[in-house]
Amino acid sequence: MKYASWFKALADATRIQIVTLLARRQAPMSVKEIVEAVDVGQSTVSAHLKVLAEVGFVLVERRGTSSLYEINKACIGAFPTAADVVMGNPVSPPGCAC
Repeated sequence: MKYASWFKALADATRIQIVTLLARRQAPMSVKEIVEAVDVGQSTVSAHLKVLAEVGFVLVERRGTSSLYEINKACIGAFPTAADVVMGNPVSPPGCAC
């Protein structure tokens, strides 16, 4: 189920911090900028960004040898709350741009 992969991707405090940072920034950020903001090593941030990109929470734009990351507004907007999923309340279909 798509929701399980979404919740798994957000099961790490650093990934939540990265998603929050990108959502608030509302502009692409380099890995270096993200590293400075979350105070975690570059390889760790890169690994977390890979997980977030795989589930569609972040979009990656390649620029030469570097990459810029930004929040995927379409995907985040369709993310259900945990209570909605558990209670069986209607949620956006997982087929949303993620």
